[in-house]
Amino acid sequence: MVLARRRHSERPLLLGLAALLGLAGLAAIGGPARAQWGDSYQQQQGGTYYEAPPRRRPRDAYYRDDGTYGRQPRYAPQQEAPRQFYWPWEDRPQPVAPQPERTYRAPRQRNPYATGEAQRPAPAVKRRVRPARAPTPPKPAVAKTEPNVQIAVFGDSLADHLAKGLDDVFEDNADVAVIDRAKGDSGLVRKDVVDWPKVAQDYLQSNGKVRYALVMMGANDRQPIREGDETAEPLTDRWRALYRARVEALVKVFTDRKIPLIWVGLPPVQSESLSRDLASLNDIVRDTVTKSGGTYVDIWPGFVDDRDRYAASGPDPEGQIAKLRTADGVHFTKAGDRKLAHFADVELKRLMGAVPGTAEPSPTATVAPTAPPATSGPSLDGAAPATDTAAIDRQITAMLPSLPEPAGVPALPVKPAAGPVVPLSRSEVSPGGALLNGRPRDPDNSGTVERTLLRGNAPMPQPGRADDFRWPPG
Repeated sequence: MVLARRRHSERPLLLGLAALLGLAGLAAIGGPARAQWGDSYQQQQGGTYYEAPPRRRPRDAYYRDDGTYGRQPRYAPQQEAPRQFYWPWEDRPQPVAPQPERTYRAPRQRNPYATGEAQRPAPAVKRRVRPARAPTPPKPAVAKTEPNVQIAVFGDSLADHLAKGLDDVFEDNADVAVIDRAKGDSGLVRKDVVDWPKVAQDYLQSNGKVRYALVMMGANDRQPIREGDETAEPLTDRWRALYRARVEALVKVFTDRKIPLIWVGLPPVQSESLSRDLASLNDIVRDTVTKSGGTYVDIWPGFVDDRDRYAASGPDPEGQIAKLRTADGVHFTKAGDRKLAHFADVELKRLMGAVPGTAEPSPTATVAPTAPPATSGPSLDGAAPATDTAAIDRQITAMLPSLPEPAGVPALPVKPAAGPVVPLSRSEVSPGGALLNGRPRDPDNSGTVERTLLRGNAPMPQPGRADDFRWPPG
């Protein structure tokens, strides 16, 4: 009993020893097995196994009979000597002809002097030569050494553009000179900058050849007016009264010296708020200048679009669309200067034509001082004095030559207002007694006339006509 229990307790121990012996045998044969079959598992320190990365076989390796790989020799082994004896049934190897060696030859250089190409000229490239445009000869400038008529222009920077435009108008007239007396950043509000009534009076006293005066200012006048200790805000009632008084003071300088005055209004600008204020200044100036006997020129319609808004471009005096205003939206371009001067030039020519011998000032003519257009003066043809503008315009129109009638236009016959009276109840007869409309009437066999005119029915449709809607057609 004791022996059986003892054997039962020794059985696990024997099984453990057998397992250890088996593991030792496997470890002993593991090295050659891995070497033979290429096992990729290697043992680390501590007894664990890991998968080693596979070895890369070289390209020139070959498989040996012992299960390993070897490298091909770097140089091929020596070939055996050719056999001298062959059996009749064996094929003799054919000798291989050696490939010819390739020799490098430098490219042959051509001798241009030997072939005569050095003396041969290169082919000329034919190019189309455009004819040179004849330069436009500059217009000869007319020397104005001692002009008898001077036109003085007073005002701000806009008046400077007006003077340039008028200078272009009278550039061919040696007896008329335009004097630019404009000063930028000036106006009627700031007397400390320029006192225009005093400046204009001093200039007229020192220069007796001024025959006409033009004024254009107000673009810088939208600011408070200081009168003594009083300050009036722009466009208030007090400000308007003070501004009107200063316009009257400047106009009085020219009317006292009997010099015709043309006051050019302000144009619209790009700023809408400033344009509204400038329009209010134009109303004050127009009323004041007209009452004082001067001439007011409204240029506003010439620089707006069809909606009465500021327009930077528009037709020039020749009718071509051009840019009239600069990028600042206030001043004028060269085309704008010419258009601005065109409005003043119309009134200026009218004033020159209201005085004998001054309709077209010539280099030998001398123009005497004239009165404002409201006063009476002699007419152009020596007739009764003209007292209004309409009479002067009619006289100028009468002096213009009439246009010739174009040749080849046929004259249309005059049609009478009414023809002869003919009674409707009497039949017209010819001298022979036969009716004029006595042609025999065609017989109406189908009754179309009676059905259409008497009964009011539509005529029967004819085949192929537009009112034939039968289907199929025909």
